[in-house]
Amino acid sequence: MQFLDNLDDLAALYGRPQPTSTRKVADRLAGPYRDWVERSRFAVLVTVGPEGTDGSPRGDDGPVVRLLDDRTLALPDWRGNDRIDSLRNLVRDGRCSLMFMIPGSTNVIRVNGRGRVTADQGLRDSFARDGKLPRTVAVIAVDEVYFQCARALMRSRLWSGADESAGLPTAGQMLAALTAGEVGGTAYDAEWPDRAAKSMW
Repeated sequence: MQFLDNLDDLAALYGRPQPTSTRKVADRLAGPYRDWVERSRFAVLVTVGPEGTDGSPRGDDGPVVRLLDDRTLALPDWRGNDRIDSLRNLVRDGRCSLMFMIPGSTNVIRVNGRGRVTADQGLRDSFARDGKLPRTVAVIAVDEVYFQCARALMRSRLWSGADESAGLPTAGQMLAALTAGEVGGTAYDAEWPDRAAKSMW
């Protein structure tokens, strides 16, 4: 198998992008881009660090980010697995991307920028939910924003409504397989729904 290792060879295969692919890029979240992101409850946060890249799902029951202004986003860090891979990366290398999705829409909004992590009490307090606060907030300066071609979501039929999860291994089964049964298993799966409900924020 041969691999491409220079940009000229790659460009020869793809040619020049259409104006619609380049003219859609903005340097701020204004107008339709702002409206779109403010309705999104789910995004994938991509970061990079010395160990490599990390892609982390982020979700909320309302907007997943808050727009502090048209060039700045605030992303609260709610309860998760405490690995903090994304946060460690942001502390060491601020480069990051967010991919926003909305159920039913085949468009995806992409934001590229630079993030920093803060434990500022005032900002954390502003996200309070039933007395619970995010431990930190990622503040992301927007470099560019644009919508992604819809073909990927159309091909995958992501929003078809079909439940394709039958037969998938559960989290408990995956943990048990990876640890020779030391953790996970049926007990983990049985306890998880109640544990998640009590620790959502």
